[in-house]
Amino acid sequence: MATLTQDGRAGLAASVKARNIYLGIGSGQTAWDTTTPAESTASSALTTAVGYRVATQKDFVVTAPGTGAISLPSGRYDVSATQTNQLYLRFTLDFADASSATIRETGIFLDTTPNSGLPAGQQFFTTSEVSSAGTLYLVEHIAAIIRTAATRETFEFVLQF
Repeated sequence: MATLTQDGRAGLAASVKARNIYLGIGSGQTAWDTTTPAESTASSALTTAVGYRVATQKDFVVTAPGTGAISLPSGRYDVSATQTNQLYLRFTLDFADASSATIRETGIFLDTTPNSGLPAGQQFFTTSEVSSAGTLYLVEHIAAIIRTAATRETFEFVLQF
């Protein structure tokens, strides 16, 4: 029986980090406001996609219980100068990004492809501005977030490899 090594896991994390990583946001279904459904490992897309935001930050991290500068429900972490098997992703929706949407689902997508000819530096893309959503790496159903042009939302994840 073969064993996936720590170096191998860190290599997988590095290969994901090198890809185009986007946060997909979706409105889901209004029925989810009373009962949020469980996510399915068979999911390949959001139920009702609204748009995609390029990762604001991609860093290797190490677990740092009690002292880590990055605090998430899964624990505390510090950014690592060296490659690790944990990849921290941060996505920040700017004021204008889907400013009137209700978000009930999020997903991390690998290799999202925006349409050609869009402005250089554009960070948020509506579904009509994306030729391919890419591969859905993870999906999460969340309590409804009602977006307004006066707020920014930040979504953070640590992917374990």
